[in-house]
Amino acid sequence: MNPTIFHLAFPVSDIAQAKAYYVNGLGCIPGRENRHALILNLYGHQLVAHVTKEPLTPQRGIYPRHFGLIFTSEDDWQYLLLRAQQYQLPFREEPKHRFVGTPLEHSTFFLEDPFYNLMEFKYYRDYEAIFGNAEYQQIGDR
Repeated sequence: MNPTIFHLAFPVSDIAQAKAYYVNGLGCIPGRENRHALILNLYGHQLVAHVTKEPLTPQRGIYPRHFGLIFTSEDDWQYLLLRAQQYQLPFREEPKHRFVGTPLEHSTFFLEDPFYNLMEFKYYRDYEAIFGNAEYQQIGDR
């Protein structure tokens, strides 16, 4: 049985620029491509960049709209962080640790692509905190 794969479509204004950012910078594997869309493999999940003629504008903050990955290996999280720094990808929020000393403790950073799409990349110290620890109410930085 094949694993379930997450799919996310998002807006861009230029396929070549999207390809440069996501493939060269973030390390995605490119798939099918035409002048209207680009399929990307991000750690086994399908992203599809769709060209829009609508104006793209930045969000004021990181909430509510962003997407990303939760790494189950701190080394994998660290690798992507170093890659983003090496390729000088723009950070919307620099790497930091949230909820230190609690079961919810995790490392996180946010990137912003050239089209104002925000991506968060996390690593939780305790795997159960990803979906569990319902007795806690903390979510994000609010």
